[in-house]
Amino acid sequence: MVSGHVRLSGPNGIEFPAPFPRGGEGSDLRLVSCSANRRFSLFRLGLAVFLLIVAFLKIRDVVVTPTRAESTIFTPRLELATAEIELVIGIWLLRGAASHLAWWVLAVFFVAVTIVSAYSALTGQTDCGCFGDALILSNWQTFYKNIVILALVVISFSGRSKASWMNTSREWLTGITIAIGITLFSFYNLFHLPVFDFRPYKVGTFIPDKMIIPEDAPADVYQQFFTLKDTTTGKILELESVEYMNDSTYWKNGTVWKFIASSEPRLVKKGYEPPIHDFSIRTYQDDDITQDVLNDSGYTFLMVAYDLKKTRTDKIKTINTLYKSATSDGHNFICLTAALEDEMMHFKKEHSIHYTFYVTDPITLKTIIRANPGIVLLHKGRILAKWNANDLPEYETIKQKFLLIR
Repeated sequence: MVSGHVRLSGPNGIEFPAPFPRGGEGSDLRLVSCSANRRFSLFRLGLAVFLLIVAFLKIRDVVVTPTRAESTIFTPRLELATAEIELVIGIWLLRGAASHLAWWVLAVFFVAVTIVSAYSALTGQTDCGCFGDALILSNWQTFYKNIVILALVVISFSGRSKASWMNTSREWLTGITIAIGITLFSFYNLFHLPVFDFRPYKVGTFIPDKMIIPEDAPADVYQQFFTLKDTTTGKILELESVEYMNDSTYWKNGTVWKFIASSEPRLVKKGYEPPIHDFSIRTYQDDDITQDVLNDSGYTFLMVAYDLKKTRTDKIKTINTLYKSATSDGHNFICLTAALEDEMMHFKKEHSIHYTFYVTDPITLKTIIRANPGIVLLHKGRILAKWNANDLPEYETIKQKFLLIR
């Protein structure tokens, strides 16, 4: 054996080198190569699963009921398009086909989202909602997350495998199965309540506790500038408000400085914000009845319909029947909406509704329940149950399960 080779005799006595035997130098090289490919495959699969999960969470939040305020960048359409790209790349990586092109597309995609996240962090845009409501990241946290992923993509790019870990038929079967599964799961969440509820209004929540602000909680920090003019020299000076207030030279009696203008306050550091910070129930005459509802010792059914123009009306008769049964047993039943009074009156008349409507912020309503309409059952400020109108049970079922004898 020389250099890991052996000589074998072939036809007509011609000798040729045999392949590396087991345990030889070539075997070691192949083991190293297989180990590298295995590590790369694990990273590829992990990143594929990550992208698929992120895409699903984003699609679920955007398609069902978007709750975050739009910014100049993160509009629902752009978020949905981003989720679709993540879904395609995730399936592509999972299949392992055309790895060279897939990794180039992945690298370009993460360069783009990293640039966008940096811009949004610098300009104070609303968060991108990368993980939906499952995990809320600040813009800077999102930027750092994208930097880490981009670095891992670049590092592993040179080690990408050109071979798939599946044959062609299994690749297609896996990709199609995952795509169908995510689509069906998304549609289920669209027509029913989400399987996973990451919001502060999930079942079991005691709303008053989620509204408390601790005494030592940090407050928001704002920065504001004042423009002053020296009346003797005409000099214009721009001064930060704190510095202005701390130096009486600029505002004491007889000062030569004249106040000209002030800038809009700019938030420089976000303080503590309770999980539930915008829940209120008001009459159309602007009377606040929030505490009356939360402190009521009885059971209260809340019909939630954030936009009456978009409310599904095929279940209103079922809800009206629930109202009659619940109020006959002495329970409260009201509707929360963000509709204007004229819209509300027209809706009540059109559908023969007799329960009272109250006003709540539309973003809050969409956060409370992902349904339009939906039903929430409260007892002394605690959320006992929630139903999409498509899944609303009979009153007797609700009574036996939730409405205890008082």
